[in-house]
Amino acid sequence: MQAHDFFLILLLILVGARIFAEVFQRIGLPPVLGELAAGLFLGPSLLGWVTLNDTIKLLAEIGIILLLFDVGLETDLKRLKESGWTAAIVAIGGFILPFVLGTFVGYTLFDLSLITSLFIGGTITATSIGITVRVLKDLKKNQSLEGEIVLGAAVLDDIFGVVLLAILYDFSQSGEVSIVDTGRIFLFITAFFILAPIAAKLMALLIHKYDSQTNYPGLIPVAIISLVLFFAWLAHQMGAPEIIGGFAAGLALSRRFFLPFGIVIREKEDFADKIERQMRPIVLLFTPIFFVTVGLSVNMQDINWGESHVWLFGGSILLVAVIGKMLLPFFLNSLTFQKRVIVGLSMVPRGEVGLIFAEIGRSASIFNTEVYAALIMVIILTTVLPPLLIKMAYEKIKKG
Repeated sequence: MQAHDFFLILLLILVGARIFAEVFQRIGLPPVLGELAAGLFLGPSLLGWVTLNDTIKLLAEIGIILLLFDVGLETDLKRLKESGWTAAIVAIGGFILPFVLGTFVGYTLFDLSLITSLFIGGTITATSIGITVRVLKDLKKNQSLEGEIVLGAAVLDDIFGVVLLAILYDFSQSGEVSIVDTGRIFLFITAFFILAPIAAKLMALLIHKYDSQTNYPGLIPVAIISLVLFFAWLAHQMGAPEIIGGFAAGLALSRRFFLPFGIVIREKEDFADKIERQMRPIVLLFTPIFFVTVGLSVNMQDINWGESHVWLFGGSILLVAVIGKMLLPFFLNSLTFQKRVIVGLSMVPRGEVGLIFAEIGRSASIFNTEVYAALIMVIILTTVLPPLLIKMAYEKIKKG
């Protein structure tokens, strides 16, 4: 491919992602779905203007790593302390039930392979923190009791999901789960969570010192990107997906990482603010490329929508995806029935985290076209519908 052709493709991806995200946001839908729609629109499903190549895939992989870095940076462990065991129960139930049900449906009812069924279960375990937070903030309910439970559970859910992704990734590469490799992954994650406060403090002091002394701009973005890339490389060396490194780096640099331990360090607070301000444009540049790539990877014209099997499979996964997230919240005696429904609905959106699972499954040839497309449709429906239903539920409570 010629350089000028690549420039045009990248232009179409970035502009298309922005236009569709803007339109979706204006009509009250998550912008991430707009970026996915841009890929469907530009790719083989509709116009066929853009086809995937290795360079775009590499940029998309950088987007995944930076996306998980951003998720880690926004992870608020304080919520775990505030919401306590209730959030933990919701998170654990919302993690185990969809995984077990999704695996059961794929393996038993549709005769799919074990690794494919496990990845299906993994895909529907996710809860999108970004979408959940946005909905509750828009409704000014993020500080309510149900809001604290949902946000705390979403944080735990995200951590569980990252660990599960590492295990399934290992399984997809070797065909079996190695106790040694899985133990190495857990050791890496556990060790980093223990050492992260020290590493983040040292980074804050070092970069803050040199940032105040240099007159040449751009030190913080270069230093943080270098740190993210280093942790991505280190994660791969230890047998975990590169995205684990991005998540770990973000979590280490999050100013909220210390709060569960009652420690607040002023330099780290200021450093985290600078990181968020200066890294945000870079994250917003690369992450849409990933979501557009997801849309480009799907060719809706190759799917025989007239086959009842596709609709039956998609409908079955959608059913267990919703039931798995909403079942345990119904047993929360501390909330009214309507607020239990709200907690359940708030845990349903899969969003970008579910897309990451689906894309890794597709790129590793674990999902065929029909399974991948059905999962994308499930992710879309579980992302679009809950925000609308949550708004309706709160309006019903307000009316009494």
